[in-house]
Amino acid sequence: MTDTALVTLREHLLQALENHPGNETRRLFHGRGRCWPGLEQITVDWLSGIVLVMLFREPSPALRPLLMELLETPQWQASGARGLLLQHRYVHGSESEWLAGEPQAQWPIVEDGLHYLLDLGSKQNSGLFLDMRLGRQWVREQAAGKRVLNLFAYTCGFSIAAIAGGAAHVVNLDMARAALSRGRDNHRLNGHDLSRVEFLGHELFKSWGKVRKSGPYDLVIIDPPSFQKGSFALTQDYAKILRRLPELLTEHGTVLACVNDPDIGPDFLVEGMAAEAPQLRFVERLDNPPEFPDISPESDLKALVFQL
Repeated sequence: MTDTALVTLREHLLQALENHPGNETRRLFHGRGRCWPGLEQITVDWLSGIVLVMLFREPSPALRPLLMELLETPQWQASGARGLLLQHRYVHGSESEWLAGEPQAQWPIVEDGLHYLLDLGSKQNSGLFLDMRLGRQWVREQAAGKRVLNLFAYTCGFSIAAIAGGAAHVVNLDMARAALSRGRDNHRLNGHDLSRVEFLGHELFKSWGKVRKSGPYDLVIIDPPSFQKGSFALTQDYAKILRRLPELLTEHGTVLACVNDPDIGPDFLVEGMAAEAPQLRFVERLDNPPEFPDISPESDLKALVFQL
C-alpha cells in the first residue's frame, strides 16, 4: 500500500458511497482482485448502513495515519452510514475496532430483498459471503418445487434463497451447529416455514446415511471451505463428495459445485466431475458479481452447474 494507492482508494470510495445501495448490501471496493496495484489487501463492504473495512495485511507505520485519516473522513456520515468498522484480518482472531458509530454486536442486513443477521466485530467472518450473491440469486430462480441439499451450509444463505424461491424442502448440513442456529434465525427473519427446512449438525463424511435418508434431491449445492481442520481439505476430499452425487440426485438432478481458492481453477471441478461422476455433464459457470472484479478469472470464485 502506497500514498498514491490511498489516493486511488479515496476516489473510488467517495464515488461508491455516493451510489451506495441504501438498505441493500454490496461490496464497495474489492482490492483482493488485484485490479488496483497497492490495494490488494483491502476490501470495503456496505452492510445495509454499516461500512466494514477489512485489511488483510498490516499497513506500514508511515501509511497507517494516512489510511486512518481516509477512513474517518466526514463523507461516511454524509452517506448515511450508521457505523464504520475496521477489521484486521492479518491478526489472529481478526481483531476489529469501531472507528465511528455505536458498536453493534449483531446487525440485520438485506441482500436482494432477503434478510440476514450478521455478527460484527467478534468473528473472522460475519455470516454471509457477498461474492456468492449471484449464486444465491441463481438458486432462488431454480428452486421452485425442488428438494435441495445444501452442503457446508454455514449460516444457510443458499437455504434462505431456495425457500424464498419456492423450494419444497431444504436440508442444510454443517458441522458447526452455531452457524446452523444462525441459519434458523435467518429463516425466521424472512418469515419462512421451518417445517420445510432441516438442519443437520454433523460432519459430512460420517453422515452419508442421514443425508441419503432425506433424499433424493433435485438440487445439491456444494460450497466448502478450502480447509477445515480435521474434517475437510479441498484438494483431497472434494472428490469423495463428487463420487456420491449420483446416489443423492433425482433422475434429472442438478449440482452447483463451488470453489473459492485463488490457486484452484475451474478445471479442478470439471475434470473432477468427469472422473468421479461422469453421468453429470457440465452446463455453465455462473457469473460473479460485477463488484468483485478480478485480474484473473482463474482466481476468483468458481460456481459451476452440472446436470444428470
